[in-house]
Amino acid sequence: MPEREPPDYEGYDVLAKWDTPSFDAVTRGVLDERLHAVPAPRFFDAREFATLEHACARLLATDVGAPPLANWIDADVFAGRGEGFRLPDAPSLQDSWRQGLRGLDAEARRRHGTGFAELAGAQQDDTLHALQRDEVEDPAHFTQVPAAHFFTHLLLKAAACHFYAQPQAWNEIGFGGPACPRGYVRIGLGKRDGWEAPLRKEGGRP
Repeated sequence: MPEREPPDYEGYDVLAKWDTPSFDAVTRGVLDERLHAVPAPRFFDAREFATLEHACARLLATDVGAPPLANWIDADVFAGRGEGFRLPDAPSLQDSWRQGLRGLDAEARRRHGTGFAELAGAQQDDTLHALQRDEVEDPAHFTQVPAAHFFTHLLLKAAACHFYAQPQAWNEIGFGGPACPRGYVRIGLGKRDGWEAPLRKEGGRP
């Protein structure tokens, strides 16, 4: 996986609040599903799913499949859940995803001679950057949905959305979970409630 910088909230674990007033039954139920009820792939085929898994890992600097971002994206696409809009004359959400992932894999083969999931990290980055800049060498797969649009508005948004819905990501940014039912007291600039995560560089001072 790509190298990550030391976390600003090193040692913080939001799940340590599981049985405290920070979490209510609804919050615990949602988190339990995210952590233990990961949906199996139902929409993408094996090649598309592998491409998506590896792309998510490069974009978020995680291990492949941990957290299982591709599974949650697959569930959204299977159910037709999206942002509620698409480009004029663009295909359906499902077709846009399928074309985009096949285009990403085809671009990897054109540039580096093998599928995206089989590439080394630097080659995967090169291929993703080509889509991001709309500078693909194999544009045949991006005639209906431009490469840059697929990269930013489908792939990147979905990967980031599901990553920051995970407790693993909450730990990295010091997020204590939903404010309900606990609420906040110290809401002034630079102030922090006692239950919030202390910054590592501040030596753990509240």
